Amino acid sequence: MSEQLQSPEGGSDIPKEASGGSRPVTGGSPPGHRPSRAAAFIVIVTVAVIVGLSLWYLVQPQPLLVQGEADATRIDIAARVDGRVGERPVERGQNVAAGQVLVEIDNPEILSKLKDAEAQKAIAVADLARIDVGIRQEIVAQRKAEIASADANLTLAQQTYDRTNELAGKGVASTQTLNEATASLDVARRSLEQAKLAYDEAVAGYTKEERGVAQASVDKAAAAIATLNTQVNEMTVKAPVGAQVYQIGAELGEYVSPGVPLLSLVDLNDVWLSFDLREDLVKGLKVGDKLEVRIPALGDRLVPIAVKTIATRGEYSGWRATRATGDFDLRTFEVRAYPIETIPELRPGMSAYLQWSGGR
Repeated sequence: MSEQLQSPEGGSDIPKEASGGSRPVTGGSPPGHRPSRAAAFIVIVTVAVIVGLSLWYLVQPQPLLVQGEADATRIDIAARVDGRVGERPVERGQNVAAGQVLVEIDNPEILSKLKDAEAQKAIAVADLARIDVGIRQEIVAQRKAEIASADANLTLAQQTYDRTNELAGKGVASTQTLNEATASLDVARRSLEQAKLAYDEAVAGYTKEERGVAQASVDKAAAAIATLNTQVNEMTVKAPVGAQVYQIGAELGEYVSPGVPLLSLVDLNDVWLSFDLREDLVKGLKVGDKLEVRIPALGDRLVPIAVKTIATRGEYSGWRATRATGDFDLRTFEVRAYPIETIPELRPGMSAYLQWSGGR
């Protein structure tokens, strides 16, 4: 007896044999064959795209990562006089204004020389005043009295000579006595001439040459005082511009010589970025070009800069050595660029980098 199947609609039963017992098999592809071919195609396309992009990326010129450094104007403050550091009212990192005292140098020897020069000037000024006043009347009277005395001596010498000469003619006086009287007469005459010249000199006063010498002595003393005053002023070292104390090279009590740096200042109002590039990388770069750099210390901040100078350093970079094929060493150029906008947080020593692509 055949089994009966009940239709879903609750109709008459259908014999199992009539339903075939199982789903008939058609002559098409097996199940799941089409999805497998599609997945393989997708994988092949994906691999091809990856390979193509990799090849394209490899043939493209890659930009260089150029690293630079922030720098600023540094001023080395040195002493022009020797001595010991007496006071230093500033510390590292302190902002100073133009004209502010940085270091006080102690040198007692310079102060002593200044006092001596002032005394020498006082003497020279007094001597010039004496010459300007002229010869005193007492000196003129003394010179006149000396003329009278010399004239009296001459009269006495003349009388002695006449008497001795007369006696020598009679054979009473010897020739030696006559010679002595003659010499005395000659000395008396010359003394009278000297007395008259001294009197004329006293009446005429000092010459313009003597006044010139006295004035020169005053000027020399004044110059010495000015020089020592300059050295005294140099004992107080002041800031030439408003800046920040960067380094200190001399401590309190330390002996310093002229030219030895006492401290260094850095001008934070003049900060730039410096990059070293081989000469084959600076082609196409010119003054005025604008670039963008990132500052890691400022949170990788993007900063626009403008190129101001392109100068050779003189040494060789050493990145490309000389070979027998004709290649040659490449020189290094310093590219200095300034931020287009002021960045107060930018400090000397901070690193900066940019993507370098042929000067663009």
